[in-house]
Amino acid sequence: MAKIATREAYGKALVELGRQNKDIVVLDADLSKSTKTALFAKEFPERFFNMGIAEQNLMCTAAGLALSGKIPFASTFAVFATGRAFEQIRNGIAYPQVNVKIAATHSGLTVGEDGASHQAIEDIALMRVLPNMTVVVPADAEETRQAVQAVADYHGPVYLRLGRPAVETVYENNYKFQIGKADQLRKGQDAAIIACGIMVNEALVAAEELASEGINVMVVNMSTIKPIDREAVLAAAATGAIVTAEEHTIMGGLGSAVAEVLATEKPVPMAMVGIGDTFGESGKPAELMEKYGLTASNIKTKVKKLLEKKI
Repeated sequence: MAKIATREAYGKALVELGRQNKDIVVLDADLSKSTKTALFAKEFPERFFNMGIAEQNLMCTAAGLALSGKIPFASTFAVFATGRAFEQIRNGIAYPQVNVKIAATHSGLTVGEDGASHQAIEDIALMRVLPNMTVVVPADAEETRQAVQAVADYHGPVYLRLGRPAVETVYENNYKFQIGKADQLRKGQDAAIIACGIMVNEALVAAEELASEGINVMVVNMSTIKPIDREAVLAAAATGAIVTAEEHTIMGGLGSAVAEVLATEKPVPMAMVGIGDTFGESGKPAELMEKYGLTASNIKTKVKKLLEKKI
């Protein structure tokens, strides 16, 4: 099937949502062509607000609209949404539990040639640490489409993490996304791979290749990082070994969230595929994914090494 960017699916889903609910409003920080909120702006100009390059005002205005009864989607690049406007998100949205949906695009290394200054590799950690914040990382276009509807229906602050490049299709339209629920894409008893975002497809490729070698691994799409599906983590732990995979630093993201569950409830050997204690750099997305180990090949290697430690 054709690859579709999650930001593209987001833009189209917003238009669908806008037709259904007149209380949906959209704000952007002068990046609407890139975040794809321009699609909403074209159809509903009276409900679209370009805040300019002023991300702190973007978040505060979104909070005000939410308190007025609207359902605002506030969009910009992930590095600006979570970094430049962290204080406003913390004190103006998360702390008072205001019903704002922060839909940030261009997350992770796959921003590519824009380089380290624009590659948000710590955004999940920043949002996950905030009380009252829900964090969702869709794996593909269909999950994004459903997630947009789900977070609009959910009352409370949400961080929706989206990407720049077109990605492989994981789901058909018979899939049902639920906030706080993981999806087991593949059964397996030798080990489990828990992934999110673009790494879900890499996990599936790794599992297929491992199966050809007689190693059967479970694959779980943990699209909601917070609240994490603890039951799904414990089910994965029943295999005796877990590898997590994310397009994010291994500190504070999906791997950390899974480790917290395991440490308190069911310790098993685990490994993390993600970005180490380093920034990214400019390069083509595929080259960066390879250099930083965000590949099916590296997932396979981690699984095999972990099997040696399996209890």
